[in-house]
This record gives sequence, structure tokens and C-alpha cells, in this order.
Amino acid sequence: MVAAVVVTIDQLTKTWAVHRLSRGPIHVFWKLDLILQYNSGSAFSLAQGHAPVIAAVAVVLVIVLTLAIRRSPTTSTAAALGMVVGGALGNLADRLFRSHHGAVVDFIAFHFWPTFNVADACIVIGSIATVLLLWRRPGPTR
Repeated sequence: MVAAVVVTIDQLTKTWAVHRLSRGPIHVFWKLDLILQYNSGSAFSLAQGHAPVIAAVAVVLVIVLTLAIRRSPTTSTAAALGMVVGGALGNLADRLFRSHHGAVVDFIAFHFWPTFNVADACIVIGSIATVLLLWRRPGPTR
């Protein structure tokens, strides 16, 4: 359920960004701007031009994390993993279905950080939450 919500919000915001930001950027406040960019690489624009490899890795990641969700020790951990899966699926959908040669739509720009999107934010937040939830989980009693 969490993954479906993330994919929906991600794809809606990217569609809005492609249509609205193609006319020019929007300054929101301080250093936050909305700027249309396309990233054919992975996080932080690494591995530019390797979209097919990145897409294949994303498919494997989604399968592994979906299995992990089913075995998740708590609902909170499952939700956090759902954010990661939703983010991966949102970016994978861009690579497969948008006509930008395997590039992902990025549009949130702080200028001191690489431009990103909702899917990227959910991957980061979900990953951090998963680590914290698993780290805080008490071990087996003896």
C-alpha cells in the first residue's frame, strides 16, 4: 500500500514538472527551486548513460525488498521498506515508460545538493527509517 501511494505521488509530481517546468523554473524560497532536469544515471547522477543496467538493478532490488516486506518484523519496518520499493518503482517507471531515453525526471533543487524527485526522497527516507527501526529492534532473549 505504501509503495503504491509513493508511486502515485511520484508520477503525478513528475508529470506536473514536465508540463509546467518546461516553461521555466519556479523559485519557491531561500535556495529551493523547482527546475526540470533529466538524469540518465543513478543517485547523485553517477553512472550517466547506463540506464538499462540501472533499470535491471532496480528490478532485482524491488523483488528482494518486496520479499523483505513480507518477512518484516513490524508494520513500521514494512512501511519504511514500502517507501523504498515505491521510490524504486517510480524511478523505474520513468526509465521504462517516459520518452527520455531511460532518464528519470528530477525537479527539486536546493543548489547545495543534487536535484532530486519524490521517489528519490522516499528511497532515502525509507532506507534511513529501515536502518533505524532494525537497529533499535531488541535482539532475541536468552
